[in-house]
Amino acid sequence: MEQQNYQNHRKADPVFLGIVLTSFSVVILSIFFFINHVSSDWLLSTIVTLIAIIILLLSVKLRGYAVYLQDRIIRNEENFRYYRLTGELLDSRLTLKQVIALRFADDEEYLGLVERALSENLSPDGIKKSVNNWKSDYHRV
Repeated sequence: MEQQNYQNHRKADPVFLGIVLTSFSVVILSIFFFINHVSSDWLLSTIVTLIAIIILLLSVKLRGYAVYLQDRIIRNEENFRYYRLTGELLDSRLTLKQVIALRFADDEEYLGLVERALSENLSPDGIKKSVNNWKSDYHRV
């Protein structure tokens, strides 16, 4: 596996992208079906369109739950990491996105980067760009 760094750390889930694109296409086709058949078969047209919309919304919502759970896990891991290094909890002024960005810093530069993030109010992107020794995360999507 290629060594992860700032330039290549983002990744997308091609299966999810395929599901969303397919669901979106089905919604568009169901709308055309509804328009063409509403006068002759309004119940079937309505049901097909509603099911297509529900499938699209469901796929997006389920993905949102997975990302939300990943974010909660990362916040807990980084809070524990900071506690392990300092004996204190992370400062609550750090935003979730800042905490998520801090996970890429190794332990040697982590504490300094936390202090910089707080004092300079670094953006998540600024935090990632400040990391010298990149700690890879191949599990987040």
